[in-house]
Amino acid sequence: MNTTTKRILTVLILLFVVGLAFYPKLKTLWKPADDKSGDGGSKAPATASLVPTGSSAKPATAAPGAASGKPASGPTAVGVMVVSSESLDEKILTTGTIVPNEEVDIRSEVSGRVTSIGFREGDFIRRGMVLLRINDADLQAQLQKLTANRKLAEANEERQKRLFEKEAISRAEYEISQTNLTGILADIENLKAQLAKTVIRAPFDGTIGLRHISTGSYISPSSPIATLTNINPAKIDFSVPAKYAQIVRRGSQIKFTVEGSGQNRIGTVYAVEPKVNPETRAMLLRAVSPNPNGTMVAGAFARIEVVLSARGNAIVVPTEALIPEQNGQKVYVVRNHKAESVPVEIGLRTDRSVEIRSGLHVGDSLITSGIQMVKPGGDVLVQ
Repeated sequence: MNTTTKRILTVLILLFVVGLAFYPKLKTLWKPADDKSGDGGSKAPATASLVPTGSSAKPATAAPGAASGKPASGPTAVGVMVVSSESLDEKILTTGTIVPNEEVDIRSEVSGRVTSIGFREGDFIRRGMVLLRINDADLQAQLQKLTANRKLAEANEERQKRLFEKEAISRAEYEISQTNLTGILADIENLKAQLAKTVIRAPFDGTIGLRHISTGSYISPSSPIATLTNINPAKIDFSVPAKYAQIVRRGSQIKFTVEGSGQNRIGTVYAVEPKVNPETRAMLLRAVSPNPNGTMVAGAFARIEVVLSARGNAIVVPTEALIPEQNGQKVYVVRNHKAESVPVEIGLRTDRSVEIRSGLHVGDSLITSGIQMVKPGGDVLVQ
């Protein structure tokens, strides 16, 4: 088979494949448009509508929206709320830390070996209770020696005094005996002060923490012993922006909750830092709150509300009811089953609500959902 024959066969095969692919479309085009009954091309008889005699025939009216293929438009379904007045607090939301009323790291003023420990970890300690004793044997020996010297000096001073009164000795000799006695008495008082430092007592009522020493340990003034904490009342440290420095002052009330507890607590600001932190532009305050059961723990995280002012009759609406405009804000209300646009002036904002200062009145039906489909003057269906 030569090359020409091969080319002819190839072309014929391609034409056959293309014909099979387009055959259904070609069949549709060749079929007469009015041959729908399958009876050899006969046309279906036309039907006519009968109109009663004496009556005028009117053309049938299509249902609204039938010509466009869309359903007939109706009222827009919306959700509403009845506007009412309520108490509104202007407040600051901030965070703070619970701090103890009093706290001290127990340390020794002198060095020495621990002879006894008078507390158990975690105990409630009363003021003046002996917490620790340090070996004082050498100081006691020195005290005994000075006590003996004092007796000798007192006897010598008394003898010199009688001689001076009889003018048997000079005033200088008598004053030497006085000075000697005074020096010994001073040494005794100094030694007693040193002995007092070997006994460590609780400076105030509180709970003792974990101890870091044992009996027999040698400690110095730098050695940590334990921490004594008083948490009743509890103090709360927090900050507010500098612009509120003239509003939040001593005596201001705060509401707060402590991490891990949903209980709402009340505190009173009793101290204010006299300057603003230049780095944070915030002012540090400290409040106090009763903690008789010790449920608030030092170092805990607190969420704080500082009430700046309270309004008794404020109109508050959900933020989703507001529609921003170029010149302000507006809302939709329902009047006579129609949506009416009302411009409003807003006031305080929270994360979920906003105060309306003008535009709305108590008793208005405010549209809160379905606002995207509402048109001014359009019919609405309250769900």
